[in-house]
Amino acid sequence: MQPAVRLEQVRKTFGDVVAVAGVDLEIRQGEFFSLLGPSGCGKTTCLRMIAGFEEPTAGRILLQGQDVSRLPAYERDVNTVFQDYALFPHMTVYDNVEYGLKVKGIGASERRRRVADALAMMRLDRLERRKPGELSGGQRQRVALARALINQPRVLLLDEPLGALDLKLRQTMQIELKTLQERLSMTFLYVTHDQEEALTMSDRLAVMNQGRVEQVGTPAEVYENPATGFVAGFVGASNVLAGDAAGAVTGSAAAFTIRPEKIRLAPLDETPTAVESSAAGVVREVVYVGAFTRYTVDLDGGGELVVMQQNLTMSSMEVLQARGQRVRLIWDRQHNRAIGGSVQEQREEER
Repeated sequence: MQPAVRLEQVRKTFGDVVAVAGVDLEIRQGEFFSLLGPSGCGKTTCLRMIAGFEEPTAGRILLQGQDVSRLPAYERDVNTVFQDYALFPHMTVYDNVEYGLKVKGIGASERRRRVADALAMMRLDRLERRKPGELSGGQRQRVALARALINQPRVLLLDEPLGALDLKLRQTMQIELKTLQERLSMTFLYVTHDQEEALTMSDRLAVMNQGRVEQVGTPAEVYENPATGFVAGFVGASNVLAGDAAGAVTGSAAAFTIRPEKIRLAPLDETPTAVESSAAGVVREVVYVGAFTRYTVDLDGGGELVVMQQNLTMSSMEVLQARGQRVRLIWDRQHNRAIGGSVQEQREEER
């Protein structure tokens, strides 16, 4: 099957600044695909080039197999939802949603039918006479989605659309968006810097850094098997050890990563099994976060490891007593993941 979106060696420069540095990417029909990365990594520029708001400096952009690299935005079968919603403040909800159909010259009876369907789908049918200023953030977001979806685009582009919402509403909207995408079987391309959003909603995701794609895969693949030090550090909390610190644990100086939730705190004299890795050290920092506690342990062999443990029976006072104690960290060796790129390179990238 033809991919919904295909980028072939796409490059974008602004003067001497390279925003996108030769990206190859395929987005399948009907999947929820996310571009994930920090600010300035090139993800929004990629989306704007797909939408037709920016023209690539080099390379090709194909939608449904058609080269659209030089086509204007209005000739592409895509719609975009922005973080600020971009609603017309003087228009009602109904008029905002209807606007795109009017521009296309759709007849009045067809417009009424499609607007009614869109408002019902987004649970806005009782709000059709209100204006954007009279709506909550979540309601405005649903209006923006209804307006984008009413034109029945092949691909819906979403540029950090939940960024302006509070945490609770953002989490609710994540579930609503994923449910909507599955119901419509539409291709969603979602841009975000929020790893939780990407892991929660995506069928697949691409992690971007400095204008390049570092890794593409399902959320589980990217989280459990990070390809580089940057991915390990950016997607979820992670520990990276290399050089002498890695050698003290594994016998090799090669860099590896281990997720904090895979490690357990144990008494210093506990002996690991044949299939376990371990390291001794001193608890330097304890952060109590209610459901779990985060421990930072300075290792005897150099470096540090962060450990996250659920507070199944421990109180806040009990966990705080661990500060300054010598402990042994133990984890199943199968959770060690070799990674490309040095720790120093990773830290330089993060700066």
